[in-house]
Amino acid sequence: MSNSKKTWIYNLIFVAVCGGLFLFLWNAPPETTAKLPHDKDHERFMNMGKKAAEQFCDDCHGKGKIYPLPKDHPPKYRCLFCHKQEK
Repeated sequence: MSNSKKTWIYNLIFVAVCGGLFLFLWNAPPETTAKLPHDKDHERFMNMGKKAAEQFCDDCHGKGKIYPLPKDHPPKYRCLFCHKQEK
């Protein structure tokens, strides 16, 4: 097989993989995780960095606190990884 044909085959494979990846991402479900509420309780965390703000989440959302997290909630040490701050 000549180099020209090999190049075309590799290019077609590359385009097919890129197209498949594009379609996969295009059909991804919409984001459903609630954002960090923009209310008086969370207002002070809006201008903080993520890691700085996350240190305070356990104060209200820890076990036995005002708004405890459900038992099936994923690890809570990275709250703002999923619950993004609204700008």
